[in-house]
Parts: sequence; C-alpha cells; structure tokens
Amino acid sequence: MAQVRPLKIQARERTGTGGARATRRAGLVPGVVYGGKDAPAPIAIETRELEKAITGGGRFTSSLFEVEIGGAKTRVVPRAVQFDPVTDRPVHFDLFRLESGSKVSLFIPVRFVNHEASPGLKRSGVLNVVRHEVELICPADNIPTELVGDLTGLNFNDSLHISAFKLPEGVTPAIRNRDFTIASIAPPSVKGLEEEAPAAEGEAAPAAKAPAGKAAPAAKAAAPAAPAKKK
Repeated sequence: MAQVRPLKIQARERTGTGGARATRRAGLVPGVVYGGKDAPAPIAIETRELEKAITGGGRFTSSLFEVEIGGAKTRVVPRAVQFDPVTDRPVHFDLFRLESGSKVSLFIPVRFVNHEASPGLKRSGVLNVVRHEVELICPADNIPTELVGDLTGLNFNDSLHISAFKLPEGVTPAIRNRDFTIASIAPPSVKGLEEEAPAAEGEAAPAAKAPAGKAAPAAKAAAPAAPAKKK
C-alpha cells in the first residue's frame, strides 16, 4: 500500500480572482478539493508546506495525503499544480477526494531487481528502461507503492512486458489493448572501426595517389648545366 502523508490545509472563504490574489498576498496558495459525493470546496495551504510536499519524494500528483476538511479527515491525491512562469513557485493546486470503493488513475514507479541473475547484464548488456512509471487504475483502498520487475533469466534482446508484473487485486493498467514493454536488455555497443596502425619506424610512407583522372605531377627537372668558358 502507498504511504499516506498528512497535508495541512485550511478552508478558504474568498473565491474568484480577487480572492485568489488576496490569498497569495497572505503567503498562502489557493486551491480546491473536489470529487466524491461532496461539492467542491475552496481551500488554501501555506506556500512552504506545499513546496515541501512537492519536493518530498516521488511524483507529487501520484502521492497520497490525508487532509482535514470541516473536522473530518479525508484521503486525497493531488491532480494538478500551477506554477508562476517567472518565479516557478506554486500559485494554485487541486486535490481529489478518495472515497472508499472509488478508483483513481495514478502513475506508479517501477523498480527492477535481480540484476545479477540476468545473463544479458552479466555479459555487459544494458538495461533499457522504456517506462520508469506505469499508469494504473487503482482502487482507493489498494494503491501500490511501486511495481517490481524481475530481471532473472533475461538475455540480449529479451523484454519485460506489463504481463510479467504481479499487480495487486483490483489494479489494472490504463492501457488495456496491448501487452506493452516496460524494459528490455540491449547488447553492449560495438566500437567503430579500429584506428589504422601507423607505419613502422624507418619505413617510407607510401606515395600519395593522384586524384582520379589526373596524372601524377612530374618530378622536378634538374638544373641546367653551367655554360663552358671560352678559351
């Protein structure tokens, strides 16, 4: 099961553009929580608290949080965060309620094990990861922390498909019409042509060949003999 972290939010009374600006001036980030049976509710969070949650590890929009709304604790998952294009600081965020029995689409990270048991990797092959995360449809009560890919027995050009992963009960891939590839084992790269060996010491270098269609230049003519002295 994925870890659930607390997130300190508060209700927000003022809405609209003016209310959002006032919230930001107070050092808070405006947001909204929606989903489930309850109506969407405007909320706010301290800027540092949100930035801490975003950089706290893992994909923020696939992390689970617990918030308190109206005195009741609710599990949520972030769905979107907007950032200022100049300062790169968050200016708005959305949270989605996770009610018992509901399902949610999340990107789950992939981890690979048993590298030493892969014949291809033991022969200097390369693990080519096609998908570091896989989008899954997960029940709110059974969200996996990660997917584990077993590399045992994989040789050159072998692939690990989604069908090779053991998914928790009720969890299905978002892509359902094909057995897509997660990773493969590529053979080691081959170096290009070897460098031409230099001529042996003392050996004359071969004469340069004349370009096609042109005669080789004639050797330089000998200097004319000096004229004989008159007696």
